[in-house]
Amino acid sequence: MATPAAAPAAGANPYGLLPALEQGGIIAWSVFIILVGMSIFSFYILFTKLMQQQKIISQGRKVRASFWNSANLREASTKLDKKSAYRSIVDDALLAQEQHGKLTDPIDQHDWMANSLARSQGSIGARLGEGLAFLATVGSTAPFIGLFGTVIGIYRALIKIGASGQASIDVVAGPVGEALIMTALGLVVAVPAVLAYNWLVRRNKSIMEDLAAFTNDLHGFLMSDGKVKPQMAGVSGGGATSKTGATTQRGSEPLRTGQTSTGAQATPTTADRV
Repeated sequence: MATPAAAPAAGANPYGLLPALEQGGIIAWSVFIILVGMSIFSFYILFTKLMQQQKIISQGRKVRASFWNSANLREASTKLDKKSAYRSIVDDALLAQEQHGKLTDPIDQHDWMANSLARSQGSIGARLGEGLAFLATVGSTAPFIGLFGTVIGIYRALIKIGASGQASIDVVAGPVGEALIMTALGLVVAVPAVLAYNWLVRRNKSIMEDLAAFTNDLHGFLMSDGKVKPQMAGVSGGGATSKTGATTQRGSEPLRTGQTSTGAQATPTTADRV
């Protein structure tokens, strides 16, 4: 008769995760460690990229709130954080403007500024995209790494069947359980990585659209000596009155071509239809 102390050991599950890994040996442990490492780095990239994106989004709000209200571009740049993506674009634009006059064989200033701003914007886009390739790699390879562990587990089950001469459940349960665990781990690692990749790419696209709009406004401002800049809505009170006397909504975006102050699409003119 078994003693009370021996009863839990006798009733313990011999087919759990740790027993399966112990039976699988170095191959099972290697696959498990690789998948866990992939998962840890995937979540690390996810959280760090989210913080980076949120920082740029917050910087964009500051730009819309006060940047274009400054007297000149240098004064406006001081309102932005030193490590801001928007500050980087402004500084690069001012530097390009100074360098244009030093060219021995100068090109058109419009093209020079457009190329400089595009290069600055592309550099920010490259930084935003760092780490996303790892998420894509994890999403595409983790199921196959788990499948490798699955194949090894099935192989071990077949070896046991051949050695024992019978296919009883107690012979194949351990290796088959190990195989199923590896398949599940591969999916558990891959699915969050794919979801994180798609989400971060979508947020990057939205951020780059805002940066492109800001770059375009900045280009027009520089090429017109400050005469062309986006019309900003008021940021305090229930509403603000623009220079034309029209009331704008609080905290709205800069008014673009083809939009009214309320954000509705303006009726296209004959020139717009062409």
